Amino acid sequence: MTLELPALPYDYDALAPYMSRETLEFHHDKHHQAYVTKGNELLEGSPLKGKSLEEICKAAYDEKNAGLINNVGQHYNHLHFWQWMKKGGGGSKMPGALEKAINSDLGGFDKFKADFVAAGVGQFGSGWAWLAVKNGKLEIMKTPNGENPLMHGASPVLGCDVWEHSYYIDYRNARPKYLEAFVDNLINWDHVAEMYEKAV
Repeated sequence: MTLELPALPYDYDALAPYMSRETLEFHHDKHHQAYVTKGNELLEGSPLKGKSLEEICKAAYDEKNAGLINNVGQHYNHLHFWQWMKKGGGGSKMPGALEKAINSDLGGFDKFKADFVAAGVGQFGSGWAWLAVKNGKLEIMKTPNGENPLMHGASPVLGCDVWEHSYYIDYRNARPKYLEAFVDNLINWDHVAEMYEKAV
């Protein structure tokens, strides 16, 4: 397969003030595009080129192929990252099956939020905070660089990018504020619920 940069599912101004037009222009148009370009270069002539994104992510990790982990991994992560946000998103109101799982597996929304933010804050350097399904249950994870839960035997259902390019224009070095704003105001719980239903 050839990697392609999708258009954002909303206008560049849609997520303001929690994520600005400037951040989205740099993050989507420059950073994500760079992962697509480099990922396609690395896949050229590779036996992995015909595989699905999920298969490439897992194989790259198994083969310790840092280039593919970080570029194809980041492409996969960002394809969903844009979908995991929407105007007027966030908060504790979510589809019933997902809410039930967050209550039973993670101790409720408030504990989920605290643990998710802590995972993002605690990821040293670049990486991601995740809500993933492993062995049929939700759990909070964090990964460095372009890694994702697929590479660790889990299915991601929500991820927040904690690379500095995701928040520095809007929040400077205040990563906790960015993560709190993401949970409170940006999460597209419908997309999370769709991925959850497929993962369990």
